[in-house]
Amino acid sequence: MTQTRQGTLACVGLGITLGSHLTPLARSHIASADVVFAGVSDGVVEAWVRRMHHDVRSLQGFYAEGKPRGGTYREMADAMLAEVRLGQKVCGVFYGHPGVFAQAPHDAIARARAEGFTAIMEPGVSSEDCLYADLGLDPGRVGCMHLGATQFMLFRRTIDTSAWLVLWQVGLAGDLGEGRFDTDPERLAILTDVLRRDYPADHGVIVYQAPTLPFEAARMEHILLSALPGAAIGMADTLVVPPCRRLAPDPAIRARLAALGMPSPT
Repeated sequence: MTQTRQGTLACVGLGITLGSHLTPLARSHIASADVVFAGVSDGVVEAWVRRMHHDVRSLQGFYAEGKPRGGTYREMADAMLAEVRLGQKVCGVFYGHPGVFAQAPHDAIARARAEGFTAIMEPGVSSEDCLYADLGLDPGRVGCMHLGATQFMLFRRTIDTSAWLVLWQVGLAGDLGEGRFDTDPERLAILTDVLRRDYPADHGVIVYQAPTLPFEAARMEHILLSALPGAAIGMADTLVVPPCRRLAPDPAIRARLAALGMPSPT
């Protein structure tokens, strides 16, 4: 049995909109930590985190143009674990939800636990949560499929076009880990071709971005699928594809359920 050691790690989420989504529990982890590591969306958000703790160390410096992202995430986890091994109470603070499209927190927690340290993740408000609210989308009505844009391009997936399709990190569509920070129209054209296997060219799609600052508005730009390669797509944008066909009833299953009748009163 692995013995629990003194250092600890807590990875928490700030949520999306600055100051609005931070939970009391996440704030408590930040305030009580010996050292805080911040992997957040921009300098304004990082400055806000620094107001909550005297020792905040940015993880943004591990990113570099042309540097493979796998190496970046490994170095972020290394930095947090180094302090945990010294017996420190470490808090990793991440944009949105620390477990959603965030490899470093998952890796750091798994490695810390394997070494016998206490390591936890506290959820935060993610872009997905904001998307449902801003677009008025209820995933329980016809269903909703979520995929990373690059994964969607690289693997054959069975897409249910009667449900919503949400493609995350569309600004990095087609990125093979080269560490790009720009959106390539040629890769967007390939993404469009992949979507065209299941959707017509004139199908309407939505480019979505949740607001980071309280005075900002959400981006909810409606365009045709055929216009996607020429669209201005940023690193934080998400592509939302509405259904293009109705749900198909299953008469046989409906009949079997109807044959069960009402349960007898007890």
